[in-house]
Amino acid sequence: MRAALERGGQAHGFEADLWTLERVGVVVERVTGVSLSPASVWRVLTGRLGWSLQRPERRAVERDESELACWVTHEWPRITRGR
Repeated sequence: MRAALERGGQAHGFEADLWTLERVGVVVERVTGVSLSPASVWRVLTGRLGWSLQRPERRAVERDESELACWVTHEWPRITRGR
């Protein structure tokens, strides 16, 4: 079970590797033949596998921290002075 989930969602035909309880339930059913409720899937993930809830970071891939720091240092004070 763990090995199947660690391969990621795309390996099981999903568009992204982001796991939801429903997606995990589908994979569990494919691997074991057992249908679980979302609550049972949650208990398996957190109890037996020791996994925890993770949320994806909401940041643009193109984000450049050095450019952002420069903008905050130079442009933001210029913009706020005009108020």
